[in-house]
Amino acid sequence: MWQKLRQEFHPQGFELVTVGMDTLGAEGCRSFIEAANPSHPSLIDQHHTLASKFGVVNIPSAIWIDEDGMIVRPAEVAPAPPRDDDGITNLQLPEDLPQRMLDMMTEVAKMPNHSHVYHDVLRDWVEKGSDSQFAMRPEQVIERSRPRDRDVATGQAHFEMASQLEVEGHHADAIHHFREAHRLVPDSWTFRRQAWSLEAVGQGPLVRFWQGPDPENPDSWPYQGDWLSDVRQAGAENYNDPWTP
Repeated sequence: MWQKLRQEFHPQGFELVTVGMDTLGAEGCRSFIEAANPSHPSLIDQHHTLASKFGVVNIPSAIWIDEDGMIVRPAEVAPAPPRDDDGITNLQLPEDLPQRMLDMMTEVAKMPNHSHVYHDVLRDWVEKGSDSQFAMRPEQVIERSRPRDRDVATGQAHFEMASQLEVEGHHADAIHHFREAHRLVPDSWTFRRQAWSLEAVGQGPLVRFWQGPDPENPDSWPYQGDWLSDVRQAGAENYNDPWTP
């Protein structure tokens, strides 16, 4: 879907760069990038630099950068380009999909998607550049950006420590620091999903998307929350911050 958007706008000088945020680096992202076979640059952010430098707390998010390298819209929710059909609400799911995955897809279907509005706005910026009403001035970018207070900075440090421990093979030691990152930066779904996805439950292509307790051994789950429980508690409609022009 993103490639379709890039193909539409690229003749006008627009470039799309997708970034996979994954502590496992190429090991965690390669199969998805190769399956998409993108024509645009596809990068991997193993250290979650987009979180520490730009305040990305969920995906999909986007940062608009003009031809002079200036940020004209800070990190914000970026709905995927519209599908040709009605999207996930009409998606035909495999009959043998585990109940948890079906429940997760049900919650995803409840999440508001303003993709048509967002992409009309993006199209306006591509066509008009700095004259677009949706291109922000530097002071507006700063005002809209997420502040980084002591808790966020400390939480980021814990997340970086956890990620390094994970890469070095110290999974059990990483869990404590992931927990602290979750506690200190509670609005970061990227921090939570990263930790949850590293807990292998079951086998096969869905193992990293399970992100919750093993139904056969629920007490072994090391985190206070999980994707399905946390989304239900917050309300699917609140999973992403509302997009505002």
